[in-house]
Amino acid sequence: MLRTRALEIFLAGIEARAFRIASSALANEADALDAVQEAMIRLARRYGKRPESEWAPLFHRILTNSIRDSLRRRRVRSRWVLPWAAGRVDDDALLMPDTADPAGDALAGMEAEEAWQVLAAGLRSLPDRQREAFVLRALEGLDVAQSAEAMGCSEGSVKTHYFRAVQALRGRLEER
Repeated sequence: MLRTRALEIFLAGIEARAFRIASSALANEADALDAVQEAMIRLARRYGKRPESEWAPLFHRILTNSIRDSLRRRRVRSRWVLPWAAGRVDDDALLMPDTADPAGDALAGMEAEEAWQVLAAGLRSLPDRQREAFVLRALEGLDVAQSAEAMGCSEGSVKTHYFRAVQALRGRLEER
């Protein structure tokens, strides 16, 4: 019973960030919700009995695979089922982080939202592995070893992908 409660707390704590990750990768709210829900169910069913310290890297790996599956299905669907929909991106579906300012500073809130949109666009322009490394390291706060486990690669690869992602995003943000 205690383990079930700990898993519920873990999933509740990671839900919003996972949705933000999925939304930035998929640019579609419904697909993002499906990817997050699928990842949560898989973690609970398959890995719920593992030590709590393993949950974060496992969850991110499962979420990444779920996002890839969704993108793969979208590509097949756009190629064969809905050829007129190929390349359509619904930028309005992106989940923006909570930018509400307790003091009610609307300008600061708009600037934060605009910054998030620029970052989300930059993340979508990155190759998958670079985006994954950046999200895990910078946004999720996982260390190199946890990121490597979540990505299924070596720690050196994580460092390389993260460095390249930071350089690409820095260049993109400097343009603006």
